[in-house]
Amino acid sequence: MIAIQTSSLSKIYSSGKKKINALNELSLNVPAGTIFGLLGPNGAGKTTLIKILLGITYPTFGSAKILDTDISDYSIKQKVGYLPENHKYPPYLNAVEVLSFFGKLSGVDGIKLTKKIDELLETVKLTERKKSKVKTYSKGMMQRLGLAQALINDPELIFLDEPTDGVDPIGRKEIRDVLVDLRNQSKTIFLNSHLLSEVEMITDRVGILNKGKLLREGSVKELTEKKEEYKIRLNSDSADLTKFASSETSIYKNSDGTFTIKVDNVSSLNKLIDKIRNESILVQEIILQKSTLEEMFISVINEAEGADKK
Repeated sequence: MIAIQTSSLSKIYSSGKKKINALNELSLNVPAGTIFGLLGPNGAGKTTLIKILLGITYPTFGSAKILDTDISDYSIKQKVGYLPENHKYPPYLNAVEVLSFFGKLSGVDGIKLTKKIDELLETVKLTERKKSKVKTYSKGMMQRLGLAQALINDPELIFLDEPTDGVDPIGRKEIRDVLVDLRNQSKTIFLNSHLLSEVEMITDRVGILNKGKLLREGSVKELTEKKEEYKIRLNSDSADLTKFASSETSIYKNSDGTFTIKVDNVSSLNKLIDKIRNESILVQEIILQKSTLEEMFISVINEAEGADKK
């Protein structure tokens, strides 16, 4: 099943005579049971997309479905959880009261709600502070309480806007573990985050949005692999592979003694390996090179910005 499906989704804001394309004909499919990360600079349209999918604002044109249901059908919201960015709760409430309030809003009550609150507070490591007032919580504790709130109705689809913002490294690891566990329960998670290293660790697929346009979409592996670039490690420090360079293959030695090679295609790679073996040079490791998600993200955004200026 496709958990999120948009077709030519657009949102235009008007300010006097000026029009701003917050979303520009965005078409996207997010498979159910996956973690999808939406990346983009400030003002890219990420929050606008989430608000449209949640029915908080409306598209100018285009269509969208969540869990095979048109977003105009409000009944589907019962299967959705949402953690907004910079969420705030009444400071005089404690964690149990906050979750009880949101649980009842979601149609959960009685013994089921009490049990669910205890389970979630244990999951987000807030059991010992469940009776403390929210005003005494740190930013990281507020994020963890927000995650529990987003899960109070046991949703099938969860929207998370900057879920690890302000959380320390240990807390981020704990939240990542929760999200992976939710995916293992066949739940779908759609998250926005500026922490690209976090996104890289847990997402199944990512999309890059800039100025309302979807620039790239795919798995982290697909987007970060450097096509036909490899690192080769040899068993001997004395062997030199640079002598095998040709019109099809460029080779240079790295400071750590390994060699980086760039080839036109896989056939050229195999020809090079054959030459190495013919000279009885032992290859210890061949690694396909890749960029970090952050490097790829910056490259894609800069490329788009450069194209817009032409």
